[in-house]
Amino acid sequence: MSVAPQPDWPQPPVGGWTAEDLDRLPNLPPHTELLDGSLVFVSPQMMFHMRTMRLLERGLLEAVPAGWDVLREMTIVLGVRNRPEPDLMVVRQSALAGPEQTSVGPEDVLLAVEVVSPDSVERDREVKPRKYAAAGIQYYWRVENDQGSPVIYTYEVDPATRTYAPTGVHRGALKTAHPFPVDVSLDLS
Repeated sequence: MSVAPQPDWPQPPVGGWTAEDLDRLPNLPPHTELLDGSLVFVSPQMMFHMRTMRLLERGLLEAVPAGWDVLREMTIVLGVRNRPEPDLMVVRQSALAGPEQTSVGPEDVLLAVEVVSPDSVERDREVKPRKYAAAGIQYYWRVENDQGSPVIYTYEVDPATRTYAPTGVHRGALKTAHPFPVDVSLDLS
């Protein structure tokens, strides 16, 4: 069953929305993103998504070096028409400006993490990694659901091509030295 458009939903301006518009538009659903000037509304998340995010957030918080922090539910301004919201990211503490802050710049993001959902497959596998790499975000982790267990694909940006090169596939545990030492069990039970 599809939902009929609501009459009070915002109508896009000619040329699409901008990153600044995301903070000014009233009544947007939580976790609305901006990709190529279009608003992207996120479907309700599954239990797998929530538990995987919680597990990774805890693991990253334990491992993150001084001067860095782990954020969720915050957007990255990649340009005038792009403001995605990774599931998790590691950012410079010096980029955190206060309680009213709603976004960070890509120059302050070390790692972006996306947990793939049925409605985000193309965005998380193709669109966002391409945009994150072009913006200079050095590391990207994509998490897939393999029959209820997380599989993490890790990437590092190639500075010559500004695209991501794969660095590993992690099942059962995430053990990596980059961007800093991380050792996390991927057991969701």
